[in-house]
Amino acid sequence: MNYKGIIIEESLENKEILKSLKVSETKVEKVTKEHKTPWIKQWTMHTVEIPENKAIKIAQKISKALDSKHSWYADFKTKKRHLIIFKNKVFDVDRSKAEDYEKARKYGIKIGIPEYQLDFSEEIIV
Repeated sequence: MNYKGIIIEESLENKEILKSLKVSETKVEKVTKEHKTPWIKQWTMHTVEIPENKAIKIAQKISKALDSKHSWYADFKTKKRHLIIFKNKVFDVDRSKAEDYEKARKYGIKIGIPEYQLDFSEEIIV
């Protein structure tokens, strides 16, 4: 089963990674104060699909490609797994374990991502 998720183009320091991803849809959203990203005018959100057998390797490449000046994350999931990708750190989360999500959430807050953007509670499956 392939992983599916969204990557925000403006979160990437190195946009070359996008060429190796299967993009199924792209939406552009104007930045608002709530986004807390005043250094950019828009979010270009690419819905992507990543083959399961290449997911960790691609997640690590995305992790290295993320902006080093600002805190961002990308995430991709299957029915059972959720990859949460920060700059130089990847969490491989079992979607049935709240404690796995809590570790990723705490890390995101620690590096400056707004807490409301890290609400993974809806991601937990039972």
